[in-house]
Amino acid sequence: MATRYQAPGRADREGLTLVELFRMFPDDEKAEQWFESQMWPSGPVCPDCGSLRHSVTRGKATMPYRCRDCWQYFSVRKRSVMHASKLGYQKWAIALYQVLTGLKGVSAMKIHRDLGISYPAAWHLLHRIRAAMESGDLAMFGPVTEVDETFVGGKLANRHESKRDSAPEKAPVIGAKDRQTGKVRAKAIKNTDSATLQGFVRGLAVPGSRVYSDGHPGYVRLDGDYDHRAVQHSAGTYVIGEIHTNGIEAFWSVLKRGIVGVYHHISAKHLDLYVGEFAGRHNLREFDTIEQMSLVAQGMRGKRLRYSDLTA
Repeated sequence: MATRYQAPGRADREGLTLVELFRMFPDDEKAEQWFESQMWPSGPVCPDCGSLRHSVTRGKATMPYRCRDCWQYFSVRKRSVMHASKLGYQKWAIALYQVLTGLKGVSAMKIHRDLGISYPAAWHLLHRIRAAMESGDLAMFGPVTEVDETFVGGKLANRHESKRDSAPEKAPVIGAKDRQTGKVRAKAIKNTDSATLQGFVRGLAVPGSRVYSDGHPGYVRLDGDYDHRAVQHSAGTYVIGEIHTNGIEAFWSVLKRGIVGVYHHISAKHLDLYVGEFAGRHNLREFDTIEQMSLVAQGMRGKRLRYSDLTA
């Protein structure tokens, strides 16, 4: 793996250079073997019935295995985010690397140019990787949770004068950071009413733990079930001892820099996938690069995402 030279960044993490990446994945065959080893650590599993009993049918290139119980042909792509993809496994591995090593993400235009694929294929590929990065299995947060809401969208002043009256409002996003583990959860929401804000907190923070927020009135009713404290940003107060939301606000900074500098525009329809990408990458930052790739590959199983699902 990459040698650790004196340079900015995390010295305790082991990266993966481009030279090492192409040595690991010189062709589709090696990349396919790697995906199989990550997604099927105990050997091929039929995605239709879950059976481990199979026969190898290498003559059928796209479906190299056949289940001995339900008799369906399958490959590591079937019923995963790679389902029905015509892209080679090597391109999937390279795209996965690019998404995970780009702190602020990677655009579909860059994937289109780097991999030599169409723009729609690159756009679909990135959304499928984002789906694989979803981290719904995190433990409950505690003993201290920071929670905050923000709004994503372009500045009205930057729009052409003729479009300012019809400009859509910014989209709200809510997020929380567990101070003990450093993990983040975030999602796009329809509004910032009390039911939405409190429901988000109750779904991730251990009852009775400390919850720190800004002065939004939607969090007030948490007081009975949590040790809830707030800092009044509107009054110019941002830190009172350990009471602050600086951690989750730092996450918002990276998210917004990515939107402005890489994606430029994100539709409200797909905002949640982008937010999940940034949260997923943040939660994997402690791992070495190849470990990050492995964890996301494992998350590809059972998450088929059709192009029509994204464009409907």
